[in-house]
Amino acid sequence: MPKDILSSYMKRTILLLGGLYALLSVTIAQTASVKTCRLSLEVTNTWNQDKNDEPVVVNLQEATPGFRVCSAIVMEGEKEIPSQLDDLNGDLHADELAFVIDLKAGERKKLNVTLSSAKSEKSYSARVYAELLIRDSKSQKHAPVQSVTVSGQTNIYNHIYGHGPMLESELVGYRIYFNQKQTIDPYGKFQKRLELKESRFYPNDTQLAQGFGDDVLMVGNSCGIGALKGWNGTKATHIEPIVCRTERILSYGPIRAIAEVEVKGWSYQGNELNMTHRYILYAGHRDLRIETTFSQPLGEEVFCTGVQDIMGGETLSYSDHQGLVGSWGRHWPVTDTVKYAKETIGIATCIPRKHIRKEVKDKDNFLYTLAAPGEKGFCYHTMFTSRKETFGYPTAEAWFSYLPLWKEGLEHPATVKLIK
Repeated sequence: MPKDILSSYMKRTILLLGGLYALLSVTIAQTASVKTCRLSLEVTNTWNQDKNDEPVVVNLQEATPGFRVCSAIVMEGEKEIPSQLDDLNGDLHADELAFVIDLKAGERKKLNVTLSSAKSEKSYSARVYAELLIRDSKSQKHAPVQSVTVSGQTNIYNHIYGHGPMLESELVGYRIYFNQKQTIDPYGKFQKRLELKESRFYPNDTQLAQGFGDDVLMVGNSCGIGALKGWNGTKATHIEPIVCRTERILSYGPIRAIAEVEVKGWSYQGNELNMTHRYILYAGHRDLRIETTFSQPLGEEVFCTGVQDIMGGETLSYSDHQGLVGSWGRHWPVTDTVKYAKETIGIATCIPRKHIRKEVKDKDNFLYTLAAPGEKGFCYHTMFTSRKETFGYPTAEAWFSYLPLWKEGLEHPATVKLIK
């Protein structure tokens, strides 16, 4: 081979090998920089009933991976379980790993979890949805936002599309009003599916003809579906006056949707409270988990929650007198201008017995008063069914029969044992 051709060939070969070596070095460096932590979980159903879509939450601080977790994989044998990581305090670091799992009565499952510092492009089918929209009253355009804060004197209720954060599972939808009521309002469905991205709580005629759901209750000044209220000794009161109010979406899914309502400077029963409600809706669930926290331990403040007296005197109601209360009926006053048909629904709220003070009633609600002196918060659950559901509870008798079973299931959550 001529020298000039040989020299050219050798130069190209050296350049090619150098490039491959550089690429290999980068790949090795990137691989070496990825950190992983493998965990084993034992998840046990301690109840004597089967559980479907049972929530499982892993506190990442307790898992102590030693690095910033950016992705996770949950495996049951050879089967991957869809999961999600949630940043709950806004510091851009994941705080919890969450997923749902089916468990037979008394069943124990061993799961393997891999936490990684590498980001993942993997996505799972959405089983929940959440949205918060700002509305331009002139153009009627809507912009998605994650959080909105206003002063206590500012009324932004009509500037938020849907009047507050909206969230849904396949079974039900909810919205939380952005005003002093902070009422939880329900969206009922015919079929199990996600709809709010399209209907946004207000389906048009075409969507209604296609079998979309809609708003199923006129909540008025009541506590609606389990909204926490103040208590003045004779009736429920709204959350006012305050210094400022924030409503936000913490998680958009695909396994659980989380919304928050935070108020600062609530002048209540001689104190000034900073209070946050966290609303958690899991895939496959109709019930909302509501976690209420305060910036300081509570004193003797008394609050209340429960369910709306849907029809005023004519409502069918249920109570076990130990924190569980429900009602059944329909409430669409003649003066209401919404075009949707009158709806029959059942609603229920379940409060842990340790926080119950007294069972009470006012003009609009069936209630329990509750308190947690010395503690910084409490948790309770609320839910509803609408008779239009093809998968729900079509009668008051069926609904009220389900409520004690629901409560018993809440009192027997799956236990999770972390094995590093």
